[in-house]
Amino acid sequence: MKTLVISTSSFDIDRNPPLQQLLQKGFQIVTNPHKRKLTEDEIIELLSNGATGLIAGIEPLTARVFQASPQLKVVSRCGAGLDSVDLNAAKQHGITVLNTPEAPAQAVAELTMAFILSLLRQTAVIDRAVRNKEWPRTQGRLLAAQTVGIVGLGHIGRRVARLCQAFEASVIAHDPFASQVPDGVKLAPLDQLLASADIITLHLPYSADSHHLLNAKAFAAMKPEAIVINAARGGLVDEDALADALKSGKVSAAALDVFEQEPYQGPLLEFGHITLTSHVGSLARESRQRMEIEAADNLLQGLIQTGVIS
Repeated sequence: MKTLVISTSSFDIDRNPPLQQLLQKGFQIVTNPHKRKLTEDEIIELLSNGATGLIAGIEPLTARVFQASPQLKVVSRCGAGLDSVDLNAAKQHGITVLNTPEAPAQAVAELTMAFILSLLRQTAVIDRAVRNKEWPRTQGRLLAAQTVGIVGLGHIGRRVARLCQAFEASVIAHDPFASQVPDGVKLAPLDQLLASADIITLHLPYSADSHHLLNAKAFAAMKPEAIVINAARGGLVDEDALADALKSGKVSAAALDVFEQEPYQGPLLEFGHITLTSHVGSLARESRQRMEIEAADNLLQGLIQTGVIS
């Protein structure tokens, strides 16, 4: 029997028409038994039954994984990022790699806006104080009075720009590869953005070149009381350097949805003026459903194009 693997921690198979088509074509589906991000060894084991197709999460899809999975023909990422996939190794093994860049964009953009508004008005801090029988009269800040610096103007970054403009904020951006720039957004070199933005939010892929893009030097270059947001990829921010910047007051607040090691157990847990979430950027019900259907359809079309099915 032909086999497909779904390695994401959760996936709605029943309400997914492309997957139902694949089931009708005689495929069996093997799902992630651990319900979390898989290790390299775990994804090798999951693919070891001769799987020809994979709907992938964020587990490491390395050259070793592809070497150990000779029947694998198509990898369909349920999400936008491909930093967890060794694309060169996939090409060498004749494996087609696809992703869903548009489906999660609105969800991540809206989470970013939730972070921005919450940090400016300090709603989480005030909530904790009220529950502790306090009644603080905390003065927040207006988004309309801020300059938002967006690093990365892809599907998500462009949405964040438009949403910030709707709140009448000024928006600047850094993206050497930007193909589309929303009206009213000024492009700037990264050092200029760091020096002039009140809020810095990351929306770019992770790569060796972008590793620790925000490091101690970058934090030192920021405006006093800057706010930092990362809902893109762990590894873009030097988390220890961010902790130092929060401790010194150079960065007034931060929000992270992604981390170098997940689940996160590092020093940022000690700070009250930071919001930490568990990599939930795409987990809005409507976006997640669209993302899963697109990933399954990509897999279906990829299996047709590679001749696995007709």
